[in-house]
Amino acid sequence: MRKALVVGINDYPSASLKGCINDANDVTRLLERNGDGSPNFDVRAVNDIPTKGQLLSLIDELFAGDSDIALFYYSGHGFINELGGYLVTPDFQSKYDMGVSMNDILVEANKSKCKNRIIILDCCHAGALGECPSIKDDATIIGQGVTILTASRNSESAVEIGGHGVFTNLLLAALDGGAADLNGNVTPGSIYAYIDQALGEWEQRPMFKTNITRFISLRKVEAQVPVEVLRRLTTYFPDPCQPHRLDPSYEYTNSPSVEHKYLEPYAIDENVRIFKDLQLMESVGLVIPIDEEHMYYAAMNSTGCKLTPVGQHYWNLVHTKRL
Repeated sequence: MRKALVVGINDYPSASLKGCINDANDVTRLLERNGDGSPNFDVRAVNDIPTKGQLLSLIDELFAGDSDIALFYYSGHGFINELGGYLVTPDFQSKYDMGVSMNDILVEANKSKCKNRIIILDCCHAGALGECPSIKDDATIIGQGVTILTASRNSESAVEIGGHGVFTNLLLAALDGGAADLNGNVTPGSIYAYIDQALGEWEQRPMFKTNITRFISLRKVEAQVPVEVLRRLTTYFPDPCQPHRLDPSYEYTNSPSVEHKYLEPYAIDENVRIFKDLQLMESVGLVIPIDEEHMYYAAMNSTGCKLTPVGQHYWNLVHTKRL
């Protein structure tokens, strides 16, 4: 119940492009499978679509039905005039017949019965998607369940470098795990945050517009912290505002069998196991040592560790059985 239409167009009669099919092929590869190889989206990949009619027909077919997610990705030329933005198809005729209107795409997405509709555009002037120029330049009319992620604002070009669009190159890295949360979920919002932080203020600026009320994961990769470890947060911290006290018995090297200074109490297997979990949590910002720079010294000097605000958030997810 997750389907995607992925389109790349290089072959224009004038101003041909070089990286759009590369973009589409690599997006297809990542969307089809999760990080562990399990099936993800049922992708229809169509490159160098020659006509506006064929592209519109495919978009209409994508948004038909009631799938959980219908995702449209496009890489190619974009165009804008006083009537709005367009995805340029190779059969364009004039500035008033450039290809598929972005307004028409949004109409299709808004009326779709698919639970979530996601549109990702890597083209010039892509930020025009979702705007209604006849009302106000920055007005948006986005139906519930629709998410838009674009490579640039309506006034900007989208750049190709090294056989890929700059935006899609970052999108691929985000889907491959760069934008994953601690559970390994890659969401539209996390993709936008990843791309937004990577692009400088003087470069093209991505845009993110959404009207959703539920969590959406576009791809699952290996979790930074296994969920079974996260679920121990409430065991290690019965009260999220209280520290977990440490002592030398948590450090596995604190043993007479290791030839260096060691302290009593010596390493205890169960405490060592807990400490490894806590160190993993510290590495992703859930836990910080108390009054020490490193967890090792927090154990050896018998201080402790405490939850960060992010750690308290995940503690609450475990406590309320949402994780």
